Amino acid sequence: MNILKFAGVAIATLAISTSALAQQAFTIQIDGSSTVFPLAEAVAESFQQQTSGRVRVTVGESGTGGGFRKFCRGETHISNASRPISASEMATCRAAGIQYVEIPVAFDALTVVVHPSNPLRSITTAQLRRIWEPEAQGRINNWRQVDPSFPDLALSLYGPGTASGTFDYFTEAVNGRSRASRSDYTPSEDDNVIVQGVASNQGAMGYFGLAYYEENRSRLRALSVDSGNGPVEPSVANAENGTYAPLSRPMFIYINAAALRRPQVQQFAQYFINNAARYAQQVDYVPLPASAYQTYLQRAQRRQQGTAFGGRQAIGVTIAEVIARPLVVEPVQQ
Repeated sequence: MNILKFAGVAIATLAISTSALAQQAFTIQIDGSSTVFPLAEAVAESFQQQTSGRVRVTVGESGTGGGFRKFCRGETHISNASRPISASEMATCRAAGIQYVEIPVAFDALTVVVHPSNPLRSITTAQLRRIWEPEAQGRINNWRQVDPSFPDLALSLYGPGTASGTFDYFTEAVNGRSRASRSDYTPSEDDNVIVQGVASNQGAMGYFGLAYYEENRSRLRALSVDSGNGPVEPSVANAENGTYAPLSRPMFIYINAAALRRPQVQQFAQYFINNAARYAQQVDYVPLPASAYQTYLQRAQRRQQGTAFGGRQAIGVTIAEVIARPLVVEPVQQ
């Protein structure tokens, strides 16, 4: 075992032993969240270099919901998720005999963006709700309808599609109920499509993970969000200290427990966990404490099954609260 020092923290990294892997090339299939995609892709590329092509890793981005559908059909080894597995997805996996190991890998600051020519600098959660709630459909079509001080601009909305975990989280955090949203907006499971839409329309608004904003900050403006204690900008630091509420959230990988018996999948899972802090920072997400990754490494090695969320969303949860949650295998009643 090697020791990697990153940001002053010693992190154990696994030395890849090619003799432990099957001689023929093996492909690990990953799909799911577009938000987790940059992190998973960075880890996958590094891992493939370490294994010199003996293990291939494919990473798709069909959205958290789309990823879980494939995962619960046994079509993928790992599902990326920007929200916890839902009660209905737990039931689907259980019916198909799919058991899973839940690994939180980082935190994200879900970011609300507008065109850079928009004079707005911040927005309240109440104003966001006025824009995005189902009752706004066909009624709120101009920024000035949201607040008289806002610019007189036609409002164009871009956001994740309904298979997205970001859509699920944002609608519950802002509108009070998961999946409750106006539908007269331009949806996409590809966050780059949302970036392009907002960047090319002066009256546009969209939302997605922080990494996509940081990658495109010259083309977009991120709004600070005021949930009652003053405007707070989306940033790694504010997600880490808990002030960017309620739009900070954990991100996950879910690993097929049976697949973890394969040496290639176990090696990749350990590599992901041991290097998550390094690559999370590279793609502008918030790493977990080193002690948390050690706990999750043991979880993967022991194939401990279940979820710490009981099939429910976790709005405004802190990093410490995520780490402290026990695993359950049945949905928690509302």
